[in-house]
Amino acid sequence: MKKEGRKNKSSELLQKLIKVQEKYNYLPEQELARLSREIGLPLVKVYETATFYSFLNIEPKGENIIRICRSPSCYLKGSENIVKIFEGLLKISMGETTADRRFTLEFTSCMGCCDRAPAAMINDQLYVNLDREKIKSILKKIN
Repeated sequence: MKKEGRKNKSSELLQKLIKVQEKYNYLPEQELARLSREIGLPLVKVYETATFYSFLNIEPKGENIIRICRSPSCYLKGSENIVKIFEGLLKISMGETTADRRFTLEFTSCMGCCDRAPAAMINDQLYVNLDREKIKSILKKIN
């Protein structure tokens, strides 16, 4: 019975973490502490969950998160060049966020579109067969 209660709290925690991230675009420390008290889980458990899932962020991110695939297929089809193009156009390096908090660049593992590599995902939108002109066009539409 005790294990069942922890499972329910963990499930509740994950749902609440997602809602907090939707509101703030990341998980502020004070919100993690609040959730710890609200759900009745130790703060370390809340942090453990918040840092386990790659889609949850404890650091502020940009409004638009650009995830570039680094699978072998994308690498062999030029993802390294795609990284350089995004970095050059946004004037940031991988793992960084633009000063205006509009964009964050991150790597991701395979997105399942190896036949259309190189690929990237911006927020929830998948982009494939990327090249400089496509990237410029995509960024222009987002701005």
